[in-house]
Formats: sequence, structure tokens, C-alpha cells
Amino acid sequence: MSAPSDIRMTSNRPYLLRAMYEWIGDNGMSPYLLVDANAPGVRVPPSTIREGKVVLNVAARAVAQLNMGNESIQFLARFGGVSQSVEIPVSAVQAIYAQETGQGMMMAPEADSPEPLMAGDEPDPSDNPPEPPKRGAHLRVIK
Repeated sequence: MSAPSDIRMTSNRPYLLRAMYEWIGDNGMSPYLLVDANAPGVRVPPSTIREGKVVLNVAARAVAQLNMGNESIQFLARFGGVSQSVEIPVSAVQAIYAQETGQGMMMAPEADSPEPLMAGDEPDPSDNPPEPPKRGAHLRVIK
């Protein structure tokens, strides 16, 4: 049975991030976020940004007042000995992974407002943005 075409579900991204965060922590590992620092709404210390990205340790022992909401992730962390507030829109998170093993999940880019597919429609491959260049990442895909 298919869902009516006029119903849109919310993004599953915040739910996947929370689940992966819990899984990584339950296994005694340190969850790290890879974030697009150029995305609108990202508030991180500028000194942490490298090549438009920032990697953040969000382990319970590394942050305070962690709130992983449906729209953004907020917490307090120490950078250079100074406590600072960090805010990351969920859409800016590119990956969550265990620092010790590299196991985690890369997040697909979210479309701003995708058009729903109607029965019989086929997606146009030209609508998809090109894949970013592959780099020597240390993440492992979990299926």
C-alpha cells in the first residue's frame, strides 16, 4: 500500500544522527561529526574550520548541554580552554562516525524542497547534483 502523494514526511536525518550517536556511545567509542562549516546557520569557532569543514567531538565527556533536535544540534564545548556555544543545523552534518574505528554513517545531501514523485514518474538523473570528489576518507560504510 502506498502513501497518498500529498503527504510529506519529515526528514529522517535527525533520527539517524541520534541513533548513530547512541550506537557509537553504547560501544564505548567517541562520536564525531563532520560538518559543512559554510552551511547557513553553522556557529563554530572559526579556528576549527579546515577547508570549509569542521570535525567535532560530541562525546558526552567532551561537551555539555548536548541537544540533538530535529532542526539543529547545540552544545557547549571547550576550544583552547574557553567554553563556547556551538550550533549546527542538522542539514549541515555530512557524517557521524566513531573516532576510534571510523565506523559510522555518511549523510546524503538534503534537497531543499524535493518534488514528490507521482505514480509512473521516473526521476531524472540530471536532477541529481554531481558527486563530490572522492578523498581518502577513513569512514567505513555500514549496511
